Amino acid sequence: MNQRLKIAAVCGSLRKDSFNKKLLQAIEEEAKDQWEMTFMEIGTLPLFNEDLEKEGDPEEVVAFRDQLREADGVLIITPEYNSGIPGGLKNALDWASRPPRKAVLNGMPAAVAGATPGSGGTGLSQMQLRQTLVAMNVNVMSAPKVLVGEVHKKINHETMKLEDERTLTHLQGFIHGFTEFVELYKGKGS
Repeated sequence: MNQRLKIAAVCGSLRKDSFNKKLLQAIEEEAKDQWEMTFMEIGTLPLFNEDLEKEGDPEEVVAFRDQLREADGVLIITPEYNSGIPGGLKNALDWASRPPRKAVLNGMPAAVAGATPGSGGTGLSQMQLRQTLVAMNVNVMSAPKVLVGEVHKKINHETMKLEDERTLTHLQGFIHGFTEFVELYKGKGS
């Protein structure tokens, strides 16, 4: 591969020092030779409302969709709140799903990952997220999965980075798998 893939990265956690942002940073570091990542801001998006849409999409929504449109694929990192996806992430996906049948993520390759201090590794939120993405006609990579449980034990508290060797090795396989997945769709002209 001569050119790095353009990957739009969406983090469902809005907290500045979230574990999921640390996971995203670790993925960015591991993928720096293969991917050019763009971090998508979702915290400034207004709540989805068809009345707003009828008046014309707010500029934050237009910018968000334009950035997604430029990507070869999208990586979505989700925490797990109350056994599901966070409201801010669902709101961003609702905006990205409009207009129906012409939505920016329609047919786009996507990968899902997440981290939590709990032992379940965001399995329930990822299941909900995958269901939403499939309903949006997004091509979601089924494996390898990244479900980082007990993430607080895998962070180096001096560097504040995810440095657990086993997790980083797994991330390399995830990055390789998603790179091949995106290239497959690019080869089809999707």
